[in-house]
Amino acid sequence: MPFMRDHVAAEPARAEVDAQAGWLLLEFGTPWCGHCQAAQPALQAFVDAHDLPHWKIEDGKGKPLGRSFQVKLWPTVILLHDGKEVARVVRPVAAADLGTLQSALPD
Repeated sequence: MPFMRDHVAAEPARAEVDAQAGWLLLEFGTPWCGHCQAAQPALQAFVDAHDLPHWKIEDGKGKPLGRSFQVKLWPTVILLHDGKEVARVVRPVAAADLGTLQSALPD
């Protein structure tokens, strides 16, 4: 699955996220967030390099999925394997900021 340029139309339920098999990269943010916009080139390169499924989730007040992952700042990027969180990065800007995600992936 390629890098998602736009946020999903409807926020998935936490149960749907938890049921995903394999690797999944969740990105929480908003279209108008400057930090989110600045992170896009590094995130796209990371997703493309690792051929990861990527879900871009619009977050904000009253959005239950972000709250269930305790998202406080945007963008928050969470790497899941079989529905379980294995790594998280908050406000990445450059590829080097994604090292925590990189180290969680198998070689």
